Amino acid sequence: MHILLLILLLSLHLLPPPSAATRCSTNTAQKTYEKCTFLPTQDASIAWTFHPHNATLDAVFTGSFISPSGWVAIGINPDSPSMTGTRALIAFADPTTAALLLLPFILDPSVKLQRSPLLSQPLDLPLLSSSASLLHSTSVRASSSVRIHASLRLSPNRTRLHLVWNRGLYVQGYSPTIHPTSAADLSSRITVDLLSSAYSTAAPLPEWFRSAHGAINAAAWGVCVPAGAMAARYLRQWPGVGPAWFYLHATVQMVGLAAGAVGFAMGVAMGRASEDVEYGTHRGLGVAAVAAGGLQAAALLFRPGTTHRFRKYWKSYHHMVGYGLVAVGVVNVFQGRNVMGIGGSYAKLAYCLTLATMAGACVALEANAWVEFCRKAEEDKLVREDFSRGSAAGGGQLAGGFVLRGISVVYERNDFLLN
Repeated sequence: MHILLLILLLSLHLLPPPSAATRCSTNTAQKTYEKCTFLPTQDASIAWTFHPHNATLDAVFTGSFISPSGWVAIGINPDSPSMTGTRALIAFADPTTAALLLLPFILDPSVKLQRSPLLSQPLDLPLLSSSASLLHSTSVRASSSVRIHASLRLSPNRTRLHLVWNRGLYVQGYSPTIHPTSAADLSSRITVDLLSSAYSTAAPLPEWFRSAHGAINAAAWGVCVPAGAMAARYLRQWPGVGPAWFYLHATVQMVGLAAGAVGFAMGVAMGRASEDVEYGTHRGLGVAAVAAGGLQAAALLFRPGTTHRFRKYWKSYHHMVGYGLVAVGVVNVFQGRNVMGIGGSYAKLAYCLTLATMAGACVALEANAWVEFCRKAEEDKLVREDFSRGSAAGGGQLAGGFVLRGISVVYERNDFLLN
């Protein structure tokens, strides 16, 4: 019995200390606070004391690192609950000494666009004091808890604050890099009432939303649109197909464009829900794909007849925009995979295999089409030679037959070149 009790005590002693963020406490080694609340993401919490007589706020934020080279931040946005415009205090290990460091940063719009490194600069808020300390460890490690203390003076009669917090994996020099972009990380912001402790936050999009956005767009722009182009390019050359190639081409393209529109709308919703992060290339390619798809759909309304003199110009426009749409769609699928952080996943492997199969089919069908083209060209050459010999011999009726056959072959060859 004594042995079992000893083993139990040892196991409890060896367990890692619970994260301070999971215990929302008003008591710290430095100070005791009046109020405390859990934050909705990242197992974080904040405790504070507000002094209305001089509008002074004493607060301590408790969070955790996700890597030894990472960072943890807490900030106040004077205008709105968003990252852009936040005045933040960011804690990370000093690259030189490995000691815990706390620096002030102002997150201007260039941070959102990731155009330049984030550099420390003094805050334009009346910050009275600030400090950071590790809990239960002497150095920064993954899952290490950290407390960031701050005292600042607020504007008179202001009791509602926009709080923004987050954490990242890396610090380059003294510049924190972008944080993860999961739904929880993008919704790490609240508006809190300092007097009542009540806070409001926008409901984040569900985790499946981003995966559904990627799957729908990959199927639409990366599979359906190229498949519809293949149907128009190759099926029309097969004997006996008739107008079926056109209906198949139009149906597959319309399904792809409709699904692409749904995926694009989901992307817009994700962009509005994560205003703090912007992927300019991915968004620009998406807009270009939707615009080109709209032009292709509108082209059906202005399709000239086969004998109209503008038919050849319409064909050139339709082919140029269509092949451009295929290229943009496929490139943006890979761009989206990288944005989602699944560049090396099985989903990307499956899409690459699908794309490789379609490309192989295109190569085979293109080779077959050129073989048919060369065969018809040789037939055309023989017809012309027979016609020349028939004309020289005065065979009028025979020559007329050759003329009709030659016109048929020439027409088929020209039709292949134009399409």
